[in-house]
Amino acid sequence: MISIFELFKIGIGPSSSHTVGPMKAAGAFVAGLGDGIADVARLRVTLYGSLAWTGKGHGTDKAVLLGLAGERPDTVDPDQAEALVAAAGRHLLLGGRHPIAFDQAADIVFDGTGETPAHPNTLAFAAFAADGRVIAEERWCSVGGGFVVPEAEVDAPTAAAPAVPHPYRTAAGLLALCRAHGLPIAEIVRRNELSLRTADEVDGHIAAVADAMMRCIDRGMARDGVLPGGLKVKRRAKSIHDRLQADRLNNSHAQHEVMDWVSLYAIAVNEENAAGGRVVTAPTNGAAGVVPAVLRYYRDHCHGASAAGIADFLLTATAIGGLCKMNASISGAEVGCQGEVGSACSMAAAGLAAALGGSPAQVENAAEIGMEHHLGLTCDPIGGLVQVPCIERNAFGAVKAITAASLALRGDGTHLVTLDQVIATMRETGADMQSKYRETSLGGLAVNFVEC
Repeated sequence: MISIFELFKIGIGPSSSHTVGPMKAAGAFVAGLGDGIADVARLRVTLYGSLAWTGKGHGTDKAVLLGLAGERPDTVDPDQAEALVAAAGRHLLLGGRHPIAFDQAADIVFDGTGETPAHPNTLAFAAFAADGRVIAEERWCSVGGGFVVPEAEVDAPTAAAPAVPHPYRTAAGLLALCRAHGLPIAEIVRRNELSLRTADEVDGHIAAVADAMMRCIDRGMARDGVLPGGLKVKRRAKSIHDRLQADRLNNSHAQHEVMDWVSLYAIAVNEENAAGGRVVTAPTNGAAGVVPAVLRYYRDHCHGASAAGIADFLLTATAIGGLCKMNASISGAEVGCQGEVGSACSMAAAGLAAALGGSPAQVENAAEIGMEHHLGLTCDPIGGLVQVPCIERNAFGAVKAITAASLALRGDGTHLVTLDQVIATMRETGADMQSKYRETSLGGLAVNFVEC
């Protein structure tokens, strides 16, 4: 299984695959040097594939530098990250303890033509001694959602996972477990988590994730200005929030107004993500606004919402996100945005259906609806930035998730197409999708928008 600790990770924006993953890979390379770090005089990092094509817009070079300096996505201060990068100048404190000469412009190479045989998000690290001798070389892949693996292990058989009481690989298998034990999906996931960690650890992580999501929404709704990156995209969340607050004084309210709040929550998160703020991968940074927006909708707009319901929401979403990752991909560079916002929508729909009391069959139906109506969605960010169309796309994903949950709860769980079939279709569609539509900014909206 994929744990809630793996799927929901607290980190920084703007991208789990292009920021969080490269930072972790850089940190892993430095850690692997061990005592040999003392012999390092120079480093070279080469970015390939999608990391080369859209890495500058995603701040991949800065993330790599932070990782080499010993910073971690879950602990680095977003407000201090720029200062840390600027302070590096022409020197770097490798691993936070060993000074080396470092020229960011020359030593981090964006190679848009090199081969990426294992995964389109590939990084190569090389450490050199003062006499030019190679001390260590490694190639890593950032496979989506902040997950990183050595290139040689991308297609390797998955290592034996710790035994859990209720293992599953498919939605059908998960539903069979629910029927056999008379348990909801959230409880199946919880019991698996409790076989690996204490109840305090599990409950603490759930609470920390929910709190980080809510704080991110609140920050996004309070800040205005222009997002970094050159497109001069203005933050909208604060102005939308202010107008919605003013409308509360009106005697008449449109029935769809609640969806404006949901869109606001998603936009607030993704503007924070675009600005490099603290976000939760859910399951990625590019899709980080969907699950928090729907969770906020549950907390603030659904009668009977509770802390237990929030936990059920996130545990259920974990099961669905895990199925998407295990059986397809959550990486836009592999399968397009259907793997990011599509997976997030599926997770959020299932989580909401569970929190509102849906049966396992209804929850699976909600997840299926959410994914089905994102099939074929391309990943074509303008300028390689996680801004247009990504910010609004999260708002639509959140609204679709609520619609999917509502439709599923109106039924009895019986439906024609299964979640397993939709996830398989997402994987196959991603494989058929031209590479220019998979987070390269070489096709689609990214090339039809003319920057003046």
